[in-house]
Formats: sequence, structure tokens, C-alpha cells
Amino acid sequence: MSELSPGLTSGAVARRLGVAPTTLRSWDRRYGIGPAAHESGRHRRWSPDDIAVLQEMCRLTASGVPPAEAARAARAGAVTAPPATGETPVPPAAPGPTLDEVRRELRGLGRAAVRLDSGAMDELLESTIVRYGLVTAWEEVLAPALHAVGRKWETSDDRYVEVEHLLSWHVSTALRRVGAAGRARTSGARTPPVLLACVPHEQHTLPLEALAAGLAELGVPTLMFGAAVPPEALDQAVRRTGPAAVALWAQARSTADHPLAHHVADTAWGVRGARSRTAVLLAGPGWAGRTLGPGMLRPSGLREALSLLRGLCVAARDGEGAAAGPGGD
Repeated sequence: MSELSPGLTSGAVARRLGVAPTTLRSWDRRYGIGPAAHESGRHRRWSPDDIAVLQEMCRLTASGVPPAEAARAARAGAVTAPPATGETPVPPAAPGPTLDEVRRELRGLGRAAVRLDSGAMDELLESTIVRYGLVTAWEEVLAPALHAVGRKWETSDDRYVEVEHLLSWHVSTALRRVGAAGRARTSGARTPPVLLACVPHEQHTLPLEALAAGLAELGVPTLMFGAAVPPEALDQAVRRTGPAAVALWAQARSTADHPLAHHVADTAWGVRGARSRTAVLLAGPGWAGRTLGPGMLRPSGLREALSLLRGLCVAARDGEGAAAGPGGD
């Protein structure tokens, strides 16, 4: 039986399209994107027509169409022409959740975390991202939930530390799942990567993981180096890869390393006479209040960071930015 023949299981469809099985269930429950013929008590089976609708749903949501609108278009057989340049647009600001919806999502996620209920956290995180899209889910629900749990243990004599650790792990898992699905849909276009790193002494990685997931949804290749990257290691990574941009995360002013940012912005690679430099994205509240140097950008949030980095990658790919490949001095 071929991969797209009648009777394909949900697990096989999920692997084929690079989405989580829970996403398929959520789309079916919320938007009616499911097998047309489904008998109660039997495993769900997807026909070629069902899969065609699902593929259109994936294409539309990946291009930034809100899930509810994408579902209506996919069911109706609507085909939206891709951008003339062939580029994937940054997801537009989807209609955000209402205040009551935000409170409900936050309460549910917080209560599941306090109960140490892993299954409930996974379901809530998955459904929130599917419903609102990654950027809105991060800005309106995930990040506020993490901040609320952090404040809870800070004001309770270090109680609930286990709650924060468990919630952080599940948020990280959800973000990586989004990133994996995005990478599975990425075309084979050769584009210089974006390097993502926390400055030395900085351990907060979740905002950077959200950025990595968003870039994966846009088809932008990334190299994630994580927490507390030594300056020497970052310098070697820049010289070896010739990135389109480097995003440096600093949660607090005490960890923001401005000399390191200037050094990265000044680092050149490529053959003599045709050397290139990279743009540096100063991400996080730790960079606030300082004048930007040449080649530096400071986004106000995740959505702006995604827009800036996508533009830099397009310029690098088209030879307007880091056109020269990496190489020795």
C-alpha cells in the first residue's frame, strides 16, 4: 500500500506531513478537518481526499493564515496563490484571544502545572498553539504562564520549584515539536543559517526556543547553541558558518554582554577582498536602554524578531547581505 493510499492511519498521516498526532485531533475537534468516513469505535482512516484537505490546511497555516480561516478554505477547496517571490511570509497578527480566553488558558495551564499533570499540560499547550498560532500563543499564554509560576515560587520560600521546572520542560517540548514540524516542510533552498545563542552567564533559553520554532515555521534554517555560550565558541561558530544573522538573548542587564555583541558584529569571514559580516539581533529585556551599534537590531518582541530575521535571510540568500561563504582568514 502506498503512503497516500486509502486507509492511512493518523500516525502515518502525521509523519507524512510533519505534524503531531495531537494536532490532527485538535483540528478535527475544533475545525472539522478529519476523516470524512469515521466509524465509532474504530481507528481513524484517512482517504486521499481527506489528506488533500489536510495538506491544504498545513500549507495555509504555515503561511500565516489563522487556523479557523485556513480550515474553512481547506474544506472549501480554496487554493491561495503563493507569494510572487516564492517566500514564506511572516505570520500576520491573527485575531488574538479575548481577555476571558487568555485567563481561562492561563488558569488551566497553571492548575495543570501545580498538579504536576503532564498529560493535561501537553494537551493545553498543543491546543493553544494550534488555536492561536505560535506567536500569539507564546506572547499571550505561554510566556505569561511561565512568569506567573516563576513569581509563585519566588514569593513562597522556594516552594513550587518543581512546578516551574516541569512547566518549562513541557513548554520546551511543545516548542521543539513546532520547530520539527516546520523543518519537515522546509524546502531545500540554500540559505545561510541564523545562529541563536544566550550570552555567557545567561541560562534562560525558552524565549530563544520560541524564536527557533517560529523561524522553522518560516523555513529559515537555524543553529541553536542554547544557554551560556562561551565567547570563543560563538566566535568560531560565526566564522565557520557565515550566518545571515546572530540572535543573542539576554534576560537581564547583568548578563547583557555589549562588548561581545560588538565583537560579533565586527567579525568578518570569507576570502580576502570579499569579506562579509553578520547582523546581530539583540533579543531580550537585558539589552534595553543602550545605544545600538552598527549592524545591530533590537526587536520589541517575537513577531518583530521573526520579521527582521526573515528579511536578513532573504537578503543573504539573494546576495545582498552575507553573500560570501564562510572561510578562513
